[in-house]
Amino acid sequence: MCPSGDRFPPTRPSAIGGAASDDPAERARAFEILVRAYWKPVYKHVRLQWRRDAEDARDVTQGFFARAFEKRAFGAYDPARARFRTYLKGSLDKYVLELARDASRQKRGGGALAMSLDFDVAEDELARSGALERDPSTIEGYFDHEWTRSLFAAALAALEASCERQGKRVYYEVFRRYMLDPEGESERPSYADVAKACGVSVSDVTNYLSWTRREMRAKVLDQLREITANEEEMMEEARALGFAP
Repeated sequence: MCPSGDRFPPTRPSAIGGAASDDPAERARAFEILVRAYWKPVYKHVRLQWRRDAEDARDVTQGFFARAFEKRAFGAYDPARARFRTYLKGSLDKYVLELARDASRQKRGGGALAMSLDFDVAEDELARSGALERDPSTIEGYFDHEWTRSLFAAALAALEASCERQGKRVYYEVFRRYMLDPEGESERPSYADVAKACGVSVSDVTNYLSWTRREMRAKVLDQLREITANEEEMMEEARALGFAP
């Protein structure tokens, strides 16, 4: 997917800053955003790197976020020392080690956050990827890979919702058919194939793809603004993804 344009969208508030708020409602809102962004990377990291079974990994995931919420742990993050996702992963590993030393400290259930997370979907994704059969020493970087995957999934969902609100469903369908790899296909379809499938002209496909690429870029940057601490970290992450000017 080719980034386009050279300007960032208007600033959205960082959930990391909100996680340290004295306002309980703002703190809960911020944690909801962070949980939605990070729960799959956390769950899959626990399953793969720590070799916890599915039920245990669910408890660890919910317990980790519940304790972070209760102790305002994310408010201690210092962006001068590391990226937030690096900080979160380190905090997670420390938490799992603590649980191993004292199993009674593990919290069952959702804890302080009413988290409704589809762990079955995450488990199915792991099974289909074959990652569960791999040696833990070969999956270094899987957390970051899953973080990127979750980020793009959230941005894609936001793009689809935006197209629906604006009466541009066909724009999203064109984007989906062309930009998202069709199952079992090694190459993208031609513009003519997409035009035929969507009932539009080839020139429409060109225009719709141009629009949706810009919108997708904006959605990715929106997501990054919420889950990074400041402009500098956001731009660093955007550059790593190929979405910065």
